[in-house]
Amino acid sequence: MILSEFTIKERKTLSEHFSNTEDNVFAIITPRQVDRGALMSRYSRTDKSMRKIFLDEFLKNKNRGEEFYDRVLLEYGDDSVAELGEAQIAIEGLSNIAVKKIEDRRIGLSYLEKSSRYVTWNKKENGKYRFYRDEKIMNSKFADMYEDSCNFSFDVYSKNIEPMVNYIREKYPIEKYSFKDSTDGKEKLFSKLKKEGDIKSANLIYRGSTKAKALDILRGLLPASTLTNVGITGNGRAFEYLLTVLGSSELDEEQKLASKIKKELETTIKSFVKRSDGKYGKAFQKYLRDVKDTSRSITLKEIKSNPTVGAITKLTDYESEKQALDKIITSIMYEQSPSTSYQNIMKQVKKIPTERKIKIIQEFTKIRSNKRHRPSRAFENTYYTFDLCNNFGMFRDLHRHRALTLERQMLTTDHGYLLPKEIKTLGIEKDFKECMNNTKSTFEKIRKKFPEQGQYVVNFAYNYPYFMKLNLREACHLIELRTIPQGHIDYRRVAQEMYKQINKVHPNLSKIMKFVDLKEYDLERFEAEKRTEEKRRK
Repeated sequence: MILSEFTIKERKTLSEHFSNTEDNVFAIITPRQVDRGALMSRYSRTDKSMRKIFLDEFLKNKNRGEEFYDRVLLEYGDDSVAELGEAQIAIEGLSNIAVKKIEDRRIGLSYLEKSSRYVTWNKKENGKYRFYRDEKIMNSKFADMYEDSCNFSFDVYSKNIEPMVNYIREKYPIEKYSFKDSTDGKEKLFSKLKKEGDIKSANLIYRGSTKAKALDILRGLLPASTLTNVGITGNGRAFEYLLTVLGSSELDEEQKLASKIKKELETTIKSFVKRSDGKYGKAFQKYLRDVKDTSRSITLKEIKSNPTVGAITKLTDYESEKQALDKIITSIMYEQSPSTSYQNIMKQVKKIPTERKIKIIQEFTKIRSNKRHRPSRAFENTYYTFDLCNNFGMFRDLHRHRALTLERQMLTTDHGYLLPKEIKTLGIEKDFKECMNNTKSTFEKIRKKFPEQGQYVVNFAYNYPYFMKLNLREACHLIELRTIPQGHIDYRRVAQEMYKQINKVHPNLSKIMKFVDLKEYDLERFEAEKRTEEKRRK
């Protein structure tokens, strides 16, 4: 379609649905998501321009989008077109068990979750702490002990917020730290600041970083039933799969979430999620339940349970550095090798002296100027499997990395818990241990009848088993990101240990992880709070 062929009237109509009517690059701004997606999909099946398709096929038929998807998705089963519709939803008041199930989805969805570092969780609603009360538990003989256990966890958490904040500020007094003086732009100790604005900014930075550290320490007391909020952006295909997974769950909370999410998505991308609880969806849900039941049955016959107490970060599976070097260097050279097969390149690479191979890796290390300069995809060709058992609070952070394989077990009290040293120093070790012991007693009783539901009562401090399989490129991203100064001390130490273990088995390849921070910091959030305040003042 020649753009000049649009009439003045057509251009006026098109301007309400496209960002421009003249250029060969334009945004689709037609209000209905279903029409945007249908236009994109129809685009691939005709030689017409998109704006011409809209005029000829969509303008006069308001149901064109729905009709298109009914045909393509339901009749033809072309799932890929469901990725062309997007939606944003917010879920408020779901447990930390349910939010992890949602965030297990790796492709097509992006999440933003309420933070335990910046937000206190001690508020009550109608006189009750905000934690999930599962119907099966609350209608059973365990109701009172469950309620009491969760309440006790919140009580210990709540009453110690102010004492912990005060302790942190006593241990790390503001006078110890330097802040920017707006007069000359230099860093100066707090006592040397003269301008009222500088003093105010310094206090904001200090108070924010000390409160964050206090809440980081105390979050281990929170039970997994704690209600959180999450925002989700994603495409129709990913949402449909999410609904199917939630619908197959043994937990009532997750099944109800599936119904609620679908209801809201029907207001924007109805056609994309229509199959989730229909014939197709029900069959898929049964399949997911069958997979879980079959896995459980086989495991009970073949594996003897042997829980270990304590945290674990252990590299359990990797290949020799020689093999890894050959694969990565072959992949580096492949793109630039004219008309040469991978196999042929590999044969030649194997003949390169080891010293030269190491220098090649060093060259690629050298050109990385910052951690955003990620290694190329060639570095995806060697893998590491880590056996991990760390506190659940920390797992929640590492769980957000999705470009890897992560398998996890149910949350229990079997593996012990993390007791932060600050808890001891503050003198609340007795309360902390009483809370953990109370939780364990309650959990052990509930799990006999309701193993899945028992997870809700378990505190963030309890160790949680999972494994990660990731390639060197993703390891570089995860470890560099999770060792930055403002990171939580728990996952910083785990990421540091992961680096040390990779470095031990792959001393040359690990050099690509150029921006790993192995230092310890007093106030992890301090420098980040300074940067935030500086931006605010500009």
